[in-house]
Amino acid sequence: MDYSDPNTTYTYNTTASASYNPIVSLVWLAFAIVIIVAMWRIYTKAGKPGWAAIVPIYNLYVLTQIVGRPGWWVLLMLIPFVNIVVAFILAVDLAKSFGKDGAFGILALAIFSIVGYPILAFSKATYVGPSAKGGAAAGMTGGMTPPPSAPTPPAQ
Repeated sequence: MDYSDPNTTYTYNTTASASYNPIVSLVWLAFAIVIIVAMWRIYTKAGKPGWAAIVPIYNLYVLTQIVGRPGWWVLLMLIPFVNIVVAFILAVDLAKSFGKDGAFGILALAIFSIVGYPILAFSKATYVGPSAKGGAAAGMTGGMTPPPSAPTPPAQ
């Protein structure tokens, strides 16, 4: 394109890439509300305050308590790329804490969150304990179980 012709006027549409689309905003808002309501319910099922689901950073701390991970894992969520791995681990732990398997955690909670969190929140799934600490959920889902007790010697 030759811009040297003084008789030609060139116009540029600068608003096309920065236009506001209310439909996209409404869809995003609907997704956000669904996730907030689902997380509120999940926190309540786990015996934590539901309002903690809407407080930034604190909601991650409460989530680590629910799944049985140390609270300092919140700092790991602030590190780029590390946070992706930690999010997957927390999703698997959350699934196990509600009696689901690891595949549910990866597929439903980590990848398809908009579907997985409402399933966990509004299904009959109940909180069985923090899976990462070897609680009730860990024994049920393949975690470490205590060794069998030693046999007692016969009475003489």
